[in-house]
Amino acid sequence: MGVNAAYAGREYPASEPYLVGREHLREFAGTVGAEHPAHHDVDAARALGHRDVVAAPTFAVVLAQRAEAQLIGDPEAGIDFSRVVHADERFTHHRPVCAGDELVTTLHVDSITERAGLSMVTTRCEITDTQGSAVATVRSTLAVRGEGS
Repeated sequence: MGVNAAYAGREYPASEPYLVGREHLREFAGTVGAEHPAHHDVDAARALGHRDVVAAPTFAVVLAQRAEAQLIGDPEAGIDFSRVVHADERFTHHRPVCAGDELVTTLHVDSITERAGLSMVTTRCEITDTQGSAVATVRSTLAVRGEGS
């Protein structure tokens, strides 16, 4: 069974709120080599106008991948994760993510196309705070190799 093209246009329910922790932001920044003091030090972040430690720009992927797990884990979607290659990821930030934020993510399956046994699955994760204000949009494309590939 290949990727179920009927899933294009599907929207999954919003995730449970995710509390962004200060230490998690520091660890993530260290892992990706984000050395700016605002990612590690509260005073440095506040000096720049943030209320707490601010996330490295790619931190939104943590929330996006949690939401994308709904699609990957849906057996009817037909995505064999062992055959997935991450093809593209793009971030649009509406405001910085800071420690203490409670964020929810809604997953949209924007398109599914197939070419030469390769399915391209493009998703969009809309990340908001618990009041519904936009925080970030993460667009991701997964290449799913067919069984003969």
